[in-house]
Amino acid sequence: MPDARTLNVARLLADPNGESRFEAAAIPFQLKEFAPPAAPFHVTDLQTAVGYVVIDLAVGWGKADTGPHPAPAPHMVFILSGRLRVTASSGEAREFGAGDSVALEDTSGKGHITEVISDTPARAVMIRLA
Repeated sequence: MPDARTLNVARLLADPNGESRFEAAAIPFQLKEFAPPAAPFHVTDLQTAVGYVVIDLAVGWGKADTGPHPAPAPHMVFILSGRLRVTASSGEAREFGAGDSVALEDTSGKGHITEVISDTPARAVMIRLA
């Protein structure tokens, strides 16, 4: 019987008109012997990555500091602490906090605006995808 475990991810994409927009994505987990002799556990398929950075954004960052921008490259982002609001050029805004994940794939077009909305800095791991 297949396992229904998934990692729910918000994807931020650029449509053919250059507008960034969100869509939902689910990355499935499968029970595998990933690290024998450890017991099997649920794991996603291996994804190719180039490297990663950890970012630390100050309280209030992005409100006046930056305008819309596309992602510099495709990234998978995992929020560690703080809270971010990401607004697509389509006008849709979503908030992300610790434990949330977002795939930034709007590498062309009008881009998005990111701002820290928590009263503490926001910290995240950004993994650059190949």
